[in-house]
Amino acid sequence: MKNLRITVNGTAYDVQVEELGGDSAPAASVPAPAAAPAAAPKAAPAPSGNEGAVKVTAPMPGTVVRIEVNTGDAVKAGQDLIFIEAMKMETPVKAAQDGTVASIGVTKGESVDTGKVLLTMN
Repeated sequence: MKNLRITVNGTAYDVQVEELGGDSAPAASVPAPAAAPAAAPKAAPAPSGNEGAVKVTAPMPGTVVRIEVNTGDAVKAGQDLIFIEAMKMETPVKAAQDGTVASIGVTKGESVDTGKVLLTMN
């Protein structure tokens, strides 16, 4: 077993590397990152006047292919709001609760990452 320090994008990680042979077993745990100066967390942006209290986020990375609602629309729980395409499959993003669409934060054709706020509701 060898102990090594690897630096990725300025963050140092202490790792253990095991040479696999006929009778050695893999390590059971992943070591924690080495102590490094932590960057200050980014403050969440303050909600704008037209942003709702309930955020609907992308469940996966993909491309927005359809937006089924408009700002001001009343929606019911389970209603399709936006469709995201990933790996040639369209996945609906549904309303988790009844409400009114306060703002839409994406456009058709936009690429989104997991967790991106697609729209907000009140």
